[in-house]
Amino acid sequence: MSKRGWRRKFEDTIPLPDERKLVTLRGAATYITALPKKDSALPEWQNAIEALMLMVRLNGPTMFARIGVMKALHRGHVREFNPDRKDHNWGKRRLKRDQ
Repeated sequence: MSKRGWRRKFEDTIPLPDERKLVTLRGAATYITALPKKDSALPEWQNAIEALMLMVRLNGPTMFARIGVMKALHRGHVREFNPDRKDHNWGKRRLKRDQ
């Protein structure tokens, strides 16, 4: 693979909602350009396009482009705190002398 240009691979692939994966910068650019005009005009997708172009032009780390695409893909998702997810360790520790 080329060290420069659109053929560069992401460190981690980007999973898409339709079970496909984006592997290279060219794949991400093709996916974005295939979006409907209404979706690709959103600011999140415009930021992702700009990040892709900067990574190709300046040969920067592909992680920035990956972050841009992931943020655009998950733009409507809001993470919620789930307190039942992990048990707290408060009060479970004992001192050596109390055992």
